[in-house]
Amino acid sequence: MEREKWYRSWFNSPYYHMLYRHRDTREAEIFIDHILKYLKPNPQEWILDLGCGKGRHSISMHSRGFKVVGIDLSQQNIAYAKHFENEQLRFERHDMRNTYREAHFGLVMNLFTSFGYFDRMEENLQVLRASHANLLPKGRLMIDYLNAPRVAQELIPIEKKEIDGVNFRIERSMEHSSIIKKIFVNDGSKELRFEEHVKALNKQDFKSLLTQSGFEIVDIFGDYALNQFNEDKSPRLILIARKKG
Repeated sequence: MEREKWYRSWFNSPYYHMLYRHRDTREAEIFIDHILKYLKPNPQEWILDLGCGKGRHSISMHSRGFKVVGIDLSQQNIAYAKHFENEQLRFERHDMRNTYREAHFGLVMNLFTSFGYFDRMEENLQVLRASHANLLPKGRLMIDYLNAPRVAQELIPIEKKEIDGVNFRIERSMEHSSIIKKIFVNDGSKELRFEEHVKALNKQDFKSLLTQSGFEIVDIFGDYALNQFNEDKSPRLILIARKKG
């Protein structure tokens, strides 16, 4: 498997959604409430949900009165999300490294560690530059990322799970400045292997990347209640940046 292609097979797999379905929907809804209350987006301007998956959070934001476009590389995810489309809620298959629609969005949301997937830092930088191009003047970018130093410190090397009769073995490690998961799936007669790579980016890394991409950071939070960021204790790294110029 080419390292840079892991996401094409894993995010298109039903086992990805099975493994992560435990994610707390209520916590996600509370976070969206908090972040939208803080950001106060203009309801006349479109929001871009960058790496939208099956569209759950796009749908949630739209239900709060906002116009939303969700983009994702996974064909299966977008095919599912399109069932929920209307005039003010759209879903498109698109590579986040490329500009989607120039100077069209008031806010770009990148939720639940949907960044840092690429081994080459230049490609991660392309994501930010594309986000900059997608935004209106003074538009804002919100990135919700894992707190990499804490995750690295608390890494669980091996974990086993059984979900609906499917057995998962998850091996975690740090390789080439990335947090790597190797996921082994045993589903009856099927034995499958996937990988998941996320760059171990810290606050200083993001400051550098965002500055190079034409952004200025306006706030940093450490959890979904929007408490102050603490590198040793915070579960998340949530950055709010504004397009300069």
